[in-house]
Amino acid sequence: MSNTNHASESQDSHKPQKSQESRTGNEDSGNGGSAPTHRMSPVQLLREARAQLAELAGVTAESVTSFERTDDGWSLEVEVLELERVPDTMSLMASYLVELDTEGMLTGYRRLRRYERGRADGRRSGGQ
Repeated sequence: MSNTNHASESQDSHKPQKSQESRTGNEDSGNGGSAPTHRMSPVQLLREARAQLAELAGVTAESVTSFERTDDGWSLEVEVLELERVPDTMSLMASYLVELDTEGMLTGYRRLRRYERGRADGRRSGGQ
């Protein structure tokens, strides 16, 4: 039994470890001392957008219903819980348009609509 513990410790010590720089993506790109260019993944962009919206608007994002690239960065539609009620189906939800620049910084947001959770969407697709 003690051999098993020593074997796993030994295996862990031989695993390659990344430096803090490579994990955070802050490597020097050799571009003469200017800020490194780091392209964020879509998942990172979504996390940043949710965190920034929560800090600015005081709401917690429950889901992202649209995510698209624009000429100026990114545009997202985010569903948030605005007012929690009991039963949960009476809680007020809202849909926000969130705009990010190419670096993932929030440049603007606005509420598009409010609705009760569980209420069917009033907008119809297909031009109906």
